[in-house]
Amino acid sequence: MAVLLRRPEQPRAAFLELFADLVFVLAFVQLSLHLVEHLSWTGAFQTLVLLFAMMHAWVSTARFTDLFDPLHPLVQLFTMPIIFGTLVMAAATPEAFGRRGLVFIGAYLTVRLGGLAVAIFFLRGHEAQPSAVRILFWVGMATPAWIAGAFLPGWVRAALWMTAALVEYVGLAIGFPAPKMGRGATRRFEIVASAEHVAERFQQFFIVALGEPILVAGLAFANAGFGAASSAATLVAFATTALLWRIYIHRAGALLADAITATTNLRRTAVATVYAHVVMAAGIVTIAVGDELVITHPLGHTDPAWIAVILGGPALFLAGRAIFEYAVFGRVSRPRVIGALALIALTPAMTLVPLLAVATTAALILAGVAVADAIRARRRPSEQPSPPS
Repeated sequence: MAVLLRRPEQPRAAFLELFADLVFVLAFVQLSLHLVEHLSWTGAFQTLVLLFAMMHAWVSTARFTDLFDPLHPLVQLFTMPIIFGTLVMAAATPEAFGRRGLVFIGAYLTVRLGGLAVAIFFLRGHEAQPSAVRILFWVGMATPAWIAGAFLPGWVRAALWMTAALVEYVGLAIGFPAPKMGRGATRRFEIVASAEHVAERFQQFFIVALGEPILVAGLAFANAGFGAASSAATLVAFATTALLWRIYIHRAGALLADAITATTNLRRTAVATVYAHVVMAAGIVTIAVGDELVITHPLGHTDPAWIAVILGGPALFLAGRAIFEYAVFGRVSRPRVIGALALIALTPAMTLVPLLAVATTAALILAGVAVADAIRARRRPSEQPSPPS
């Protein structure tokens, strides 16, 4: 089956991988739709659970296409059901805690278990097969909680699904140990084509995630009537998204491949990178919800929950970006921490101003972080990755 494996001379992401990522645009939009329709602590917790499941689906799809040759017709054939299963997950997301719970989790388990089963079959005799088996063991441990949750209502479903999601994240953190198999190696990725490919896949994922606030802002603006206030709110929303892009790519986002090459503990770097992107994705989903609220009600009443969303999204993003910076450089710069704390500290005072002013404040804080990054780059232009060992 060696003919199916990805070759070292294929470091760039292929069209199949870009096609697979497209479905996550819908997934992120559906997550923001769920949150905006359930804007409460319960709704936020449910959205986080669904985001965790979506991130598991993306990581598993990325692992599959990391390992196998995306240009081979048989690999393309087996990838299509994975993409379709993710599409079904995304479609069921708004009702995942209602009447579509079984559909959502059925599609999720099909993607996870089916993809791993195919990988294990085609990896017979290959050094990467034990890694896939260990992952399957941990997904299998989480499966009863996923299934049980689909048949139970409300907080019980959310609690069981969160438990299942965390089981898989804990497995990732400790190297997916399994009986008689030990755990994953610390000095290399076991099912990854190259450092350049890994970095590019995460960069593409982030761009796909940024497509959500762009799409949400555009649709909200189209429905808002193109008035002066909604136009200003849309401009602020776009500026916020552009700043997210700038802050992400500055240094750490651009040097991830070099960090993967330089690190002496690839598992730790991989875990930190995955966790960072989960937190940043949570921030982007929240920001998209805030964009819709601001564009629809730019001068309206400032509900405390709305303010928490508008300021909390950027704070989450900065927190995730700080984790990402630590994964690449082994440190966290002060502007990220200061920016996140400023967003949290200003939340109570924002009840006195319109939503547009709240969103503008968040954008200005992100702009301050971006400016601080630019100043630091001038002082230390040749800084190289130094991930923690």
